[in-house]
Amino acid sequence: MRLLAKIGGTLLDQPESQRRLARELAEVGRDGAALVVVHGGGKQMTRFLEERGIQSRFVGGLRVTTAETLDAVLKVLAGSVNSKLVAALVEAGARAVGLSGVDACLVEAEPLSEELGAVGRPVRADTALLELLSSKGYLPVVACVAGDRQGRIYNVNADQMASVLAAAFRVERLILLTDVAGVLGPDRRRIPSLTCDQAEELVRQGVATGGMQAKLTAAAEALRGGVGEVLIAPGAEREVVARLLGGESIGTRLVRG
Repeated sequence: MRLLAKIGGTLLDQPESQRRLARELAEVGRDGAALVVVHGGGKQMTRFLEERGIQSRFVGGLRVTTAETLDAVLKVLAGSVNSKLVAALVEAGARAVGLSGVDACLVEAEPLSEELGAVGRPVRADTALLELLSSKGYLPVVACVAGDRQGRIYNVNADQMASVLAAAFRVERLILLTDVAGVLGPDRRRIPSLTCDQAEELVRQGVATGGMQAKLTAAAEALRGGVGEVLIAPGAEREVVARLLGGESIGTRLVRG
C-alpha cells in the first residue's frame, strides 16, 4: 500500500502531539506501507515572524511572501519544523529523511499572483527521489516549499503540496490530519463522506471556507489525479492513523463519485 499523510502545523506545535503522531506513522511504515509525510507550519511561521517584529499579511488565506518572509519560510518550515518532525520519527524507529520540494525538483511551482510575492502553485512533481528512498526503507518527510527550473523558491500551501505529490506517487490513500473534526455541513455537523462534486458544492455555497476550502479543493484535485480516497481527519484523536486505515468512520472520507 502507498500512503501519503499531511500533518498541519498546529498538530506539530506541541512536542507530545508530535511524538504521538510520529509513533503512529512509524508503525504504519513498519507494517509495510510505502509512506510519505508532508507537513505545514503556518503557526510556527507566524510566531517566528512576530518575534522579529514582522506582521504577516494574508490575501485569500495565503501569506504574502516577501524576500524576508521567504527567508523565514526556509528557516522555519524547511528547517526547524522539518528537522524536529524527522527527529521524532527517528525516535519512533523510522528511517526518516527530511526534504523540501526544492530537492531534486521534487515539486515544481509557478507564481500564484504578483500580489502574493513568492507564493507558488505546485504544478508537477517528479517522485523519482521518493521512489528511491521508499524502495530502500526510508520515510521521506517533505516541507511545503517548492522550486522551479530557474532556481526560484516558493512558499506553497501544504494541502496543495500533498495533493500533487499524492497523485504523482500514485498513493491509494491521502490522509490530511488537521485540528478539526472533519468537514462540517451547514448545520455544523460532521459529514462522514463526500464525493468530489459534493465537496465542490460546499465550497460554492460558502459552507467550506478558509483552510477547509483549501483542503477540499486539494482533495478533489488528488482524487481526479488518481488517488484512491482522501481522508480529512482530526489529528488529535488517539491512534487516528491506525483507526482510519482500519475503516473506522473518523473525520470525512472523500471519493471520486
